Amino acid sequence: MAIATINPATGELLKTFEPLNDAEIAQKLDLAQQAFEKYQKISFQERSVWMQKAADILEQEKADFAKIMTLEMGKPLKAAIAEVEKCAQVCRYYAEHAAEFLADVTVKTDASHSFVKYQPLGIILAVMPWNFPFWQVFRFVAPALMAGNVGLLKHASNVPQCALAIEEIIHKAGFPTGVFQTLLIGAAKVADLMSDDRVKAATLTGSEPAGASLAAASGKQIKKTVLELGGSDPFIVLESADLEAAVATATTARMLNNGQSCIAAKRFIVVETIADKFEKLLLEKFQALKIGDPMQAETDLGPLATPDIIKDLDQQVQAGVKNGAKVLTGGHALSDRPGNYYPPTILTDISPDNPVAQEEFFGPVAMLFRVPDIDAAIRIANATPFGLGASAWTKNSEERDRLIEEIEAGSVFINGMVKSDPRLPFGGIKRSGYGRELSIQGIHEFVNVKTVWVK
Repeated sequence: MAIATINPATGELLKTFEPLNDAEIAQKLDLAQQAFEKYQKISFQERSVWMQKAADILEQEKADFAKIMTLEMGKPLKAAIAEVEKCAQVCRYYAEHAAEFLADVTVKTDASHSFVKYQPLGIILAVMPWNFPFWQVFRFVAPALMAGNVGLLKHASNVPQCALAIEEIIHKAGFPTGVFQTLLIGAAKVADLMSDDRVKAATLTGSEPAGASLAAASGKQIKKTVLELGGSDPFIVLESADLEAAVATATTARMLNNGQSCIAAKRFIVVETIADKFEKLLLEKFQALKIGDPMQAETDLGPLATPDIIKDLDQQVQAGVKNGAKVLTGGHALSDRPGNYYPPTILTDISPDNPVAQEEFFGPVAMLFRVPDIDAAIRIANATPFGLGASAWTKNSEERDRLIEEIEAGSVFINGMVKSDPRLPFGGIKRSGYGRELSIQGIHEFVNVKTVWVK
């Protein structure tokens, strides 16, 4: 895949970038290692000043950064601005809490003094996706750099200007040269990077095949990885739910980022007693969404990021229909305009043996399942190889406790939309990956947890 900016709203090729050659990659690795040798000794206080400055830059120039995101991958401009603001939040969170999270922890043993010490590992490689081109990177950058590591970013090939802008933010914030660098390279170079002894670990957010490839390359070198992969998140609505609130949230949760989010609600599992009303309200919400230019403030749904994504999504929808599903609205790519536009789509009558019931739709397609009771709802929610997030709606405390206990996912949100929050750990189970980002757990992923015993 070429490293290039192609406007998904028009299909226009705007700018291309020459990938780094092997010599240039080697120079950047040398620089990263030299930077780490000095940077690991810098105090939390100094790192915090720089991280706060990065947050300042994000907030002051959010409109410009948002436009780059919208131009490269098509998210509505208002969503892009919110993404930049969230990046500033995660920078401030770790600037304020890293010293506390990584402070020595005394443990009473038979020693005169024994404690746990947290130390940085070195160079960490981040392989990041296009769908949240700033947020995915900053939720790595903030904890990794505050812990004393240095970062190398291999970003998705369709968001190179985002990748370069992030490097510039870190530079302008005052971090030493080489502490964070963008590598404009293709995916084929990742395995070579992992084979370099100076690269100590890696994190990836992306597809299952990409995660499996990185895990295999890292496993050969016995290096740690954190993987955040796909999801087919359930959205369960039980009889006691606030139906109006559930439908409004369901629409937002499915259309988030033009439907291109791992934690977007994708499978709507509704009890029969309220299913007709839920379906009617959801259909009204979907059909009211404004599709158009993502740069316009009134746009609710912009284009998908690439032509391949829209092609794959449409093939999934048609396969679902071929196997018995019915289209309530949408169902075909929009051909009346340039760009990668797909309308809000609802599939119903999906049998358990329909292959799409097990799949992730990475676009504005909702699957609607009707169930008789909470037992069936939980069973369908768990009948997928994924386990990232889940949203469930009920006012019944016994149902709430069962949903929290029995749903197989990295997070369960009751009466709310699944979202990431710097204060809470984020990640999945099963084929949605392993490890955690954010919170104290996130900063502990890429440190040496060293036991110290003194007598």
